[in-house]
Amino acid sequence: MPNSRRQFIKMAGLSLGAVLLGSDNCFSQSPIKGKRPNIVWLISEDNSQHFCNIYNRDGVDMPNVNKLAGKGVIFDHAFSNCPVCSAARSTLITGCYPNKLAIHYHRKYQPVELPDGLKPFPAYLKQAGYYTSYFRKTDFNFNWGKDVFDSNKTWQGRQPGQPFFHQHQFAITHEGPLQKAGKTGIDNKDIKLPPHYPDTEVFRKTYNQYYKHHEILDEQIGEMVAKLEAQGVLEDTFIFYFGDHGGVTPRSKGYLYETGLHVPMVMRIPANFRHLIDLKAGTRFDGFVNFIDMAPTALNLAGVKIPELADGKPFLGPKVDIKAVARQDEAYGIADRFDEKYDMVRTVRKGQFKYHRNYQGFNFDALQNNYRYKMIAYQEWRELYKAGKLNEVQSQFFLGRDPETLFDVVKDPYEVKNLAKDPAYRDVLAQLRGKLQNQAKALPDLSFFPESYLCEHAFGDPIAFGIKNKGRIAELIDVADLALEDYDKAKAGIDRALADKDPFKRYWALIVCSCFGNQAADFYDKAKAIAEKDDNELVKVRAAEFLGLTGAADPRPTIMKVLAETDKPLVALITLNTVVMLTDGKAGWQFNITDKSVKAKDNLIDCRVKLYLAAEK
Repeated sequence: MPNSRRQFIKMAGLSLGAVLLGSDNCFSQSPIKGKRPNIVWLISEDNSQHFCNIYNRDGVDMPNVNKLAGKGVIFDHAFSNCPVCSAARSTLITGCYPNKLAIHYHRKYQPVELPDGLKPFPAYLKQAGYYTSYFRKTDFNFNWGKDVFDSNKTWQGRQPGQPFFHQHQFAITHEGPLQKAGKTGIDNKDIKLPPHYPDTEVFRKTYNQYYKHHEILDEQIGEMVAKLEAQGVLEDTFIFYFGDHGGVTPRSKGYLYETGLHVPMVMRIPANFRHLIDLKAGTRFDGFVNFIDMAPTALNLAGVKIPELADGKPFLGPKVDIKAVARQDEAYGIADRFDEKYDMVRTVRKGQFKYHRNYQGFNFDALQNNYRYKMIAYQEWRELYKAGKLNEVQSQFFLGRDPETLFDVVKDPYEVKNLAKDPAYRDVLAQLRGKLQNQAKALPDLSFFPESYLCEHAFGDPIAFGIKNKGRIAELIDVADLALEDYDKAKAGIDRALADKDPFKRYWALIVCSCFGNQAADFYDKAKAIAEKDDNELVKVRAAEFLGLTGAADPRPTIMKVLAETDKPLVALITLNTVVMLTDGKAGWQFNITDKSVKAKDNLIDCRVKLYLAAEK
């Protein structure tokens, strides 16, 4: 077995230079010579492209955004790779898929250490002579040092003529201000709601208030542009306006639907650096761009070499083949833990088709997340479901999902018509399934180990952990994907995995059993034995979960014992996620849980126990 990171890297077929870049090798001059452009990111929180009329004719008129577009480019297909704040921002600032670095859990339980050869990209700009600043928010899921930003307010401290990068967040569109809008807002009966929402006064008020927030946002964007113009730097500055992820009305932020990932993006081309861009002002661009591409693009525009560990590619600037970028038509989405709620989902969109892989298909989108349900619209939606007042489409949010789903997002932009079982789309389904499987194995996707295990074994150096465990992760993916087979075909693989010495093969085999439900009755006896005797706490929990979902046995003794004995907060949190799913879902189990029931202590555990489970009683 290799005993050093250098040996791991050699085994993976990577050059040492690709992984262990020293600080002196992380950047070099590109063909840009002399004066360099400024780069400003104007980031609105929690909004998808559905609310601006440059994308949706029913959206808000945003004249200042339109002015940027008139001097620049509208990107029709810009995507966050994660649908929630810290995971999206960690992606933006590193240029990496966050699930290969374990920086996709929102928010961090423990900060991850970035590997050698990878820093937040403003550190490279700073090293190259840029002044770097941000306003209001960083929210990264990793440790970052003092070499990243010069200021947490503005670019005003720079030296005369020094180029700058500035990242500015606008909070007006954040989820928080919308939570009470269902009561305090103004009803607008002309608003056209998406088909999965109930058409109620609460939802119309919420939607209408969110439109109002966009009008304020537009004014604030105009003020920032005016400031750049007043200081005489507007025509030296690339301005990117975009949302940090989708949101924030229900089933948007935190979910991998288009409303959670598809963001507005407009880029203004400065007159003095028009020669760097092979696009004309006042046009629209159809190629897909992802958040992993934003850091490489900023570095490329600045003439700074892109770290080899970055997953993204520049879509603007020197040596970019804009015709090749225009042909790009793929975007990957990653979702896992949001606060106290776990639900592992991955997506890939190619062209007009979007594939969802729901690794815990028995979960339902409406699974309790305390912050989400502070919004009155969320609360009303659940009340209407419980009262039987929703139609089939509006009820989907509260029902378990298939392990894989497929949508035509051009014909079905809100992803309510699943095409996965339609024979006419068999080839599309197979193609996108294969793409997602290949990407998960190639990264590799670290989430095939529970977060509790990653925290102990991977957070110190996720790249080295991924290299060492790449083959093992591929095997775990193969076990998880037994859920995509017909049960009779999957049965032998489940049986082997349940008997395997690797606890996480047993872990995933039991999740697969839960996806099959009563079809997997052959494994009730094995699951009962595992729930009682397995030496891994979370494997026991997954066995109890399967038995509880199917009604084959009472899951509570096993689950309560794990909660009472584990001193690991993340193990307890994952277990409590199962408790909430078994309580609120169709299984309907009732647990008598108080803060004394749980040995491990943590704020997120309190969210589950004190603020929800205890309150339900």
